[in-house]
Amino acid sequence: MKDVIKGYIDFISENKTERECVQAIIRAAREHGYTDLAEAKQLKPGDRVWYNKMGKSIALFQIGTEDIAKGMNILGAHLDSPRLDAKQRPVWEKDGLVYLNTHYYGGIKKYQWLALPLAIHGVVFLTDGSRVDIVIGEKADDPVFCISDILPHIAQDQMKKTAAEFIEGEKLDLVIGSFGEADKGKDVILGLLKDKYGIAEDDFMSAELEIVPAGAARESGLDRSCVLGYGQDDRVCSYTSFQALLDTPVSKRTSCCLLVDKEEIGSCGATGMRSRFLDNAVAAVVEKLGAPSEFVVRRALENSMMLSSDVNSAYDPLNWELYDKTNSSFLGRGLVFNKYTGSRGKSNASDANPEFIALVRAQMEKHNVTYQSAEMAKVDVGGGGTIALYAAYYGMQVIDAGVPVLSMHAPWELTNRFDIQQAYEGYCTFLLID
Repeated sequence: MKDVIKGYIDFISENKTERECVQAIIRAAREHGYTDLAEAKQLKPGDRVWYNKMGKSIALFQIGTEDIAKGMNILGAHLDSPRLDAKQRPVWEKDGLVYLNTHYYGGIKKYQWLALPLAIHGVVFLTDGSRVDIVIGEKADDPVFCISDILPHIAQDQMKKTAAEFIEGEKLDLVIGSFGEADKGKDVILGLLKDKYGIAEDDFMSAELEIVPAGAARESGLDRSCVLGYGQDDRVCSYTSFQALLDTPVSKRTSCCLLVDKEEIGSCGATGMRSRFLDNAVAAVVEKLGAPSEFVVRRALENSMMLSSDVNSAYDPLNWELYDKTNSSFLGRGLVFNKYTGSRGKSNASDANPEFIALVRAQMEKHNVTYQSAEMAKVDVGGGGTIALYAAYYGMQVIDAGVPVLSMHAPWELTNRFDIQQAYEGYCTFLLID
């Protein structure tokens, strides 16, 4: 098996939005012989295609030699990560400072986003139909942005607040300009945007601008055993999943890598797992295989097996009281299988069947993949869901399988190199199950 770590670090450093991820995946897929499903007239065993939804979700298929109605082997992950989004009328000014107004996306600890170098990534669509891509804050000579914080000398009242109250969501606004004279800065900033990007203030209404930590992912630790970077939930599983598909030969069962959007806010919307995205993608494949039937689509989905490739919380020795140690995942101990996610009484969990778990275990052991089994935390502490719940609605067998992460949902998250490698090898192995 190849070493995927360098490619992974480059991927999460260069692609910090769903759109950027999809574009990079399509470039890599094209180099491996994949084509756009929309351009294919018909499909046959061995063909490789992708199905792109709005540039933010993508499904890749490698057609197997067996009838697709007998099911697929699916690796499913999500491309979105917690962040800040620019509002539709975001530029405002007060007392000589110009701000970009934001709305946070996903589950974040708001205080963690203060006084950090931040970058802006995204797209603006103009009324003439043109598209403007924006990345500010990643090059060495780019400006960066930040959200200001109160100096400790005068923060007595702030320091008495709980972490949840420490800063209000409406105060998570970026400083994007500073001017000695009040009521002049906004016009100057808008003028700069107009000159460089051709964007007027009204064009923010049709923009999708994401504010993310600036800078590249890095090796972490004196032993370089870890990776520190933004968006590892869930791009660590997205990257290893699509690399596994690219590197796996054609087998009996059709292989699929499903990478969706909006998981961090409930898998909603047209590009989320709760949409008809997967149904429509499989229906398009079935049609071009020459068997256009809703029954075939339903059978294909029901008979499929899926790894919901999502991260798990790594055991934190500094906060040991939150974990059931014997049922926790640890950095450096391999791919994590989580039978059920959800919270407390298994709320919103798919709860994998033991027959399926035994099959997957046997496959991992046959190919010497190091794995562990875990829950997120103690039963009453809390939890979270994944796309496994929505995959299970189709009647398919599904279990969560991913990489343990420390500081999950923080601007910078920590993973282990060995776990990333084992996830890739485990995903490759899973796709070979027939």
